[in-house]
Amino acid sequence: MNNGRTLWDSLKLPRPRRSGSRPHMVYLAIGFPPAAKSCAYRMRETANQFAAAGWDVTAVTIADEAWEREYGLDHTLSQGVDPSVRVVKLPLFRDDLETDIRTFTEQRALAHKDYLADLRKQNLKVFPEPVFGGWRPALEKALLRIHRERPVDLLVTTCAPYVNLSATWKLWETHRVPYVVDFRDGWSVDVINNGEAFTRESVSGQWEIKLLTNAVAIWNVNEPISRWYRERYPELAHKMRIVRNGYDAASIPAQVRPAPPDRPLTFGYLGALNLPVPLLSAVLEGWRTARAQDPALADARFEVRGHIGAAWARGDNAHAELLKAAAVDGVLVGGSVPKAEVVDLYSRWDAVVLMVTGGRYMTSGKVYEYMATGLPVVSAHEADHDASTVLSTYPLWTGAVGLDPAELTGAFRRAAAMARTADAAEREKARAEARQYAREGQLIPAVREVTELVLGAGGPAGAPQPSPAGARVLAREGRS
Repeated sequence: MNNGRTLWDSLKLPRPRRSGSRPHMVYLAIGFPPAAKSCAYRMRETANQFAAAGWDVTAVTIADEAWEREYGLDHTLSQGVDPSVRVVKLPLFRDDLETDIRTFTEQRALAHKDYLADLRKQNLKVFPEPVFGGWRPALEKALLRIHRERPVDLLVTTCAPYVNLSATWKLWETHRVPYVVDFRDGWSVDVINNGEAFTRESVSGQWEIKLLTNAVAIWNVNEPISRWYRERYPELAHKMRIVRNGYDAASIPAQVRPAPPDRPLTFGYLGALNLPVPLLSAVLEGWRTARAQDPALADARFEVRGHIGAAWARGDNAHAELLKAAAVDGVLVGGSVPKAEVVDLYSRWDAVVLMVTGGRYMTSGKVYEYMATGLPVVSAHEADHDASTVLSTYPLWTGAVGLDPAELTGAFRRAAAMARTADAAEREKARAEARQYAREGQLIPAVREVTELVLGAGGPAGAPQPSPAGARVLAREGRS
């Protein structure tokens, strides 16, 4: 606790003037709804929790048309945004995802790879991020304009893209607006290859230490990433907080029952198929073998739902070819699913397959949702993976077997047995294990802490009490 002292007191700075009774929080969240991206779930709940804590929230993202170039839009996500949240959409686009060849220059049309290499080189000159670095001037101008229109009391920045940090620094440098860095997957840690992404002495490293040193708080999605940052910057360890992605209760069926013995089993995968091709190939081989070996799977189906590629590669890539060839093995491809319809999908599945890349620093937000369903979970990822840590206490998990197709065959067979035999008590035990990961319960204590740091104990007047899930988390942390 801060005993009533705020950040402004500790820095001996004047408080920014307010244009209303409620403090103003700007949320720099590129990927905010209606972007059809998994990060949008965390972003929506973050904005909603700050609004519930008494803040006027302005969420800053990019134009809807920009997302249509990538994975598309899901307007059901926007329906769950607190109506008080103001959303500002900037006209920023990824030129590398443009598919209208009528807009191409002669250089791009004749030498596309050279064009992209030059584009990324130019972006790096602006900010050390090859795809998004060129957005720096527009983002900085946008935040300064918002602050002029209505002074900002707090900025929460979520990365990626990491170019958001440049605008964050600009607002701090010019107006001393306190900020939180929600690093989700981190920056200097390579969550895919399990190592350092860049050195402390590099341009990116200098940006990172500068931004983290002056942050009010630093959020990460799991313990391995948080530990990486605590060890890299021990002098900043007191600012580190683990704020897991969690799951949305509205996406989870009210009940889950054993699969009826008179119908075939249905396994399911939900998520973007931006996985390594060998990973998907190993899963399909394991599935094919399990189906051939186990009578319980002879007529089973494996339903794959989610985006298969982005932009020009959407639905037309190596992943799509593998899935098409697997149709003879009962693999069905159904496309993306609006967030509001996810609950219906889980209601008709008997087991779920967690396909995820990375290793010890990667968790995947989907693991929490899968656990909350109470369905058997087949893991298709490296054995040394943070998803294994999360699932280790889940009673309907088939175990971390790595990516060997023969081992995955066994995992599919074990999941089939669980789907038929796990009774209501076992499934309720599984669902109870997941409740600690409810998304609002993850965010409420983090939002409360930041509010107290910036505004003082008690925060804005009239802030509502947390829900039961949030109250349990606060009580567990001794912060009720």
